[in-house]
Amino acid sequence: MPQHTRESIQTLLQAQGYQTDPQVVMSVFLAMQLRKPLLIEGPAGVGKTEIAKVMARALNTDLIRLQCYEGLDANHALYEWNYQRQLLHLKVLEVTGGQTTEIPSVEAIQAQEETLFSDKFLLKRPLLQAITHHRPPVLLIDEVDRADEEFESFLLEVLSDWQITIPEIGTIQATHIPYVVVTGNRVRELSEALRRRCLYLWIDYPDYDKELAIVLEKVPQIDSRLAKQISSFMQALRQLRLEKTPGIAETLDWATALAALHLDHLDKDLVEQTLGVILKDWKDVRHVQLSLSELYEKAGVISKWDTL
Repeated sequence: MPQHTRESIQTLLQAQGYQTDPQVVMSVFLAMQLRKPLLIEGPAGVGKTEIAKVMARALNTDLIRLQCYEGLDANHALYEWNYQRQLLHLKVLEVTGGQTTEIPSVEAIQAQEETLFSDKFLLKRPLLQAITHHRPPVLLIDEVDRADEEFESFLLEVLSDWQITIPEIGTIQATHIPYVVVTGNRVRELSEALRRRCLYLWIDYPDYDKELAIVLEKVPQIDSRLAKQISSFMQALRQLRLEKTPGIAETLDWATALAALHLDHLDKDLVEQTLGVILKDWKDVRHVQLSLSELYEKAGVISKWDTL
């Protein structure tokens, strides 16, 4: 894989439609140069996961995603044996081998065990897939803070050694070290050991200029006036104290929906009818409904009656 500079990384990210900034470019560049995991934290919906997706496309490699959740254990992250296929294999051997009263030899038993616990019966989960990949993939460990501390310790060991031991097969070492992106929403505090192992990047809600650029990039069919009003409205909306503050993902959903209605400006009636696109909590909806006049003023929103 060719060597990259900060300039080439920025060009690659921008070519994939990612509105980047110097901090993101530097973090991605250093993570690639040092081959260290990049830990990205920030509010939900600000584009943390998108960085891994864009990296994979920019580097023309595969994205392997490990979605973390409460109760996730090593088996679901590493590998599992395909027990159904193993049983089917044994049934086939019984049928094709016929019935016999002879006691099988030790060598025959060992040979059968080696067959049953071979690569063709192994279900590779994300971590093992990444380690055995034919070229360096981008490994996305998404929402690591949703997994428990035991899994975090196990993950730290894998990221340090890049090898996995399967009792029935042996130790498998990585042929190519993956590019690793770890994301978190600060559901719980991560260990200092994991933080020290990673480079760190915080992504916050975008400012007006960046949000507008993202909307125009991702929703090319949108009217520029409408895009500006949506971006202004979202900037003002995030100043309110909400239970679930909408991120850029909700902005894009809203922009796509309003563009599909062929609007060239925000309309008060349609704003109130489409709040469910950007707000996902009834308390937030009630709060915003009580603050709409202020939001309208900041975003330059009008109703059809204002033009008459």
